[in-house]
Amino acid sequence: MPTTAAPSQLAVADALTALLRDTTTEPRPDIQLEALALAVAADLPVLLWGEPGIGKTAALTQLAASLDLPLTTVIASVHEPSDFSGLPVVGDDPAEHGIPMAPPDWAVRLVRAGRGLLFLDELSTAPPAVQAALLRLVLERRIGSLQLPPGVRIVAAANPRSSAADGWELSPPLANRFVHLQWAHDHEVVVRGLGGTWPRTTLPRLDPDRLPEAVEFARRAVCGLLAARPTLVHRLPTTETRRGGAWPTPRSWDMTLNLVAFSVAAGSSRDVLSLLVRGTVGDGPGLELLASLDRMDLPDPEDLLADPAGAVLPERGDLRQATLDGVVAAVRARPDQERWDAAWALLVRALETGAPDLVVVPATTLAALRREDWDVPAAVEHLAGVVSLSRRADRASERVARVEAKAGR
Repeated sequence: MPTTAAPSQLAVADALTALLRDTTTEPRPDIQLEALALAVAADLPVLLWGEPGIGKTAALTQLAASLDLPLTTVIASVHEPSDFSGLPVVGDDPAEHGIPMAPPDWAVRLVRAGRGLLFLDELSTAPPAVQAALLRLVLERRIGSLQLPPGVRIVAAANPRSSAADGWELSPPLANRFVHLQWAHDHEVVVRGLGGTWPRTTLPRLDPDRLPEAVEFARRAVCGLLAARPTLVHRLPTTETRRGGAWPTPRSWDMTLNLVAFSVAAGSSRDVLSLLVRGTVGDGPGLELLASLDRMDLPDPEDLLADPAGAVLPERGDLRQATLDGVVAAVRARPDQERWDAAWALLVRALETGAPDLVVVPATTLAALRREDWDVPAAVEHLAGVVSLSRRADRASERVARVEAKAGR
């Protein structure tokens, strides 16, 4: 009887390796992946910043598989500038036809496929000459005489200069063409992934009925902020390191406007929007935009004064404080007895439904607006104790500060 040959040790090793690689995915909330997917949907170049070995390449591989996009990886640091600007090819009659710039093979494959995810890895180890050659690829999607199709998305990855091999800072023109996302590992995701289940990335679902609203909201938000803060339109950082990240220019504000619109249409969370806008125009301008978005959602002070009994005040403390300040400002702008009384009724409602300390400053300011012929409304009695207690606390704090100052002499 013939005997079956025992499998070789390499075959057994291959079988074990296959079992280790047999993993699955599950839907799991992940603001990093959601922000990345939203920027990819908006067709904006994304740059993932993170220390080596935390999963940037794995995230891109999984993203391409989830979106059913062929992944093309190009290690920027091992290429010459001509690999991105095109290789000169001399034809039969250069004087008549010129010398065309032939694209590399990977670009030709992307054009033939008509779609794909182009992954530019190790961007921070690319020398300045290569970074300069990448400018046209990232912004115009052109390589030599070849135009990449609209179905191609661009994502890059980089390590901070301190942990990159022979790293360079990104040049300001190249850095300003990306949405910068800081990539960090999540302990629970890593543990569950090593156990065989990784999170699944999906493109955000855009609500077709909200598209006009999303565009109008984004334009109103960005234009409103820049009209009030014109110095934010263009602000070149003073240090080389910060110039290699996110900072505000008309180009990056245009990207921000697009991302705000996509976030509204997709119903994304504030955390996702925060990652995107701070990764486009920087932390300072991004946080100012987020604060202005909050104020856009505040109720109209005139509506609140018209119906104080039915007023719905924001739950968040900072938004409630801003709303009450707006009501007092509206009374100051157009003072009369009826509006003054309505403002007091709103403060009482705020006292009954929220933190008492939020009404102290508006109540003090509102009291200072009283005219001699205005009767004090009964609602003031509900607030007198809170304001008095706050003033006593302030005086006690001042006394403690004076005692500590004398003790320190």
